[in-house]
Amino acid sequence: MSARERILDAAADVMRERGVAGATTKEIARAAGYSEALLYKHFRDKEQLMLAVLKERMPAFTAKAVAGEATVEANLVGVAHGGLAFYRRAFPMMASMAAQPQLMAASREALRKYGAGPQEPVRALARYLDAERDLGRVAAGADTAAAAALLMGGCFQQGFLHYFAAPPDAPDLPESAAADLVRPLLPALLP
Repeated sequence: MSARERILDAAADVMRERGVAGATTKEIARAAGYSEALLYKHFRDKEQLMLAVLKERMPAFTAKAVAGEATVEANLVGVAHGGLAFYRRAFPMMASMAAQPQLMAASREALRKYGAGPQEPVRALARYLDAERDLGRVAAGADTAAAAALLMGGCFQQGFLHYFAAPPDAPDLPESAAADLVRPLLPALLP
């Protein structure tokens, strides 16, 4: 396993345990068995490391929807299923950051320079729905931005509730939970 991979694994563990706000690069490097200097050879800053953890060590979800492939419903269920798992696992990492206004403002600014943030999954899903609309697989008058926000909001809320109610080693919510979130949106989306 490469040093970068070990650092990502350690960062994911430390950030889940302490939250992003409580995790230090020094602690992450120590957990990986490396110096902090080596960590900075692979990652410019803590925000870039956090983004790499979110992209490479968390369930992917918006990438599961490819316009013109499968059905719109199947793609949305795939996105929602991944979103439920992502938000459940990301919540303990991100909650500490959101609870501190100064840290939240600094994080917002830092993530902006990477073109990242919690709005990006909603935007990616809206782009997917727009592409499906261009193919005629989503109704011409559908409000794709609202549908994307509703689905991602539902995933966030249900992911948090599962995190709150279930023990840490509980399995992710089943695909049927994702289908339950998608089903009410279909009449507004499908032609």
